[in-house]
Amino acid sequence: MFKTMKEDIETVFDQDPAARSNFEVILTYSGLHAIWAHRIAHFFYKRKMLFLARLISQVNRFFTGIEIHPGAKIGRRFFIDHGMGVVIGETCEIGNDVTVYQGVTLGGTGKEKGKRHPTIKDGALIATGAKVLGNITIGENSKVGAGSVVLKDVPENSTVVGIPGRIVIQNGVKMKRDLNHSDLPDPISDRCTEIEKRVSMLQKELDRLKNERSEGQ
Repeated sequence: MFKTMKEDIETVFDQDPAARSNFEVILTYSGLHAIWAHRIAHFFYKRKMLFLARLISQVNRFFTGIEIHPGAKIGRRFFIDHGMGVVIGETCEIGNDVTVYQGVTLGGTGKEKGKRHPTIKDGALIATGAKVLGNITIGENSKVGAGSVVLKDVPENSTVVGIPGRIVIQNGVKMKRDLNHSDLPDPISDRCTEIEKRVSMLQKELDRLKNERSEGQ
């Protein structure tokens, strides 16, 4: 247990340049507190002590602003940056070395039974405000851009942005896990730019035809 806690603290230093000391991290990082509380809740959940598990989960939510259902399966070196508003559903499965930012939802899409929440593979990154919904899989080392809504599977080594989420990078190689939130590809903006160019071309063609007609008269 203490080895795992030490690894969690080292993960904070690895992922957050603002972390300055073990004392500060242990006392002030709500994402770290949420993960530790979840491990306790999950321990009781696996032993069918469901009420106690849920109670710990709700206390955890009250103090950290992070809601993790005690049934969620979370791997090693999971990092929640800032964390306020993060929601992780009951049947969610999260691999190792995964990072999520504030406002992320790993949720369901309805009242279906069974596996109804996402599976997040090793090394994935879910950026601020992203919503990953339903029984889908985010592949290894993939990134979900800030504010995106993902409803379909994402292959490994891919970057997804937009509403609904669209794959904009898939190069088959492992990508760096740092994400520049201000420099993401925007497929909607690209499409609007393309439409504007086409409209401009049509306008020029229409003006040309009008000029030819005027000269003919």
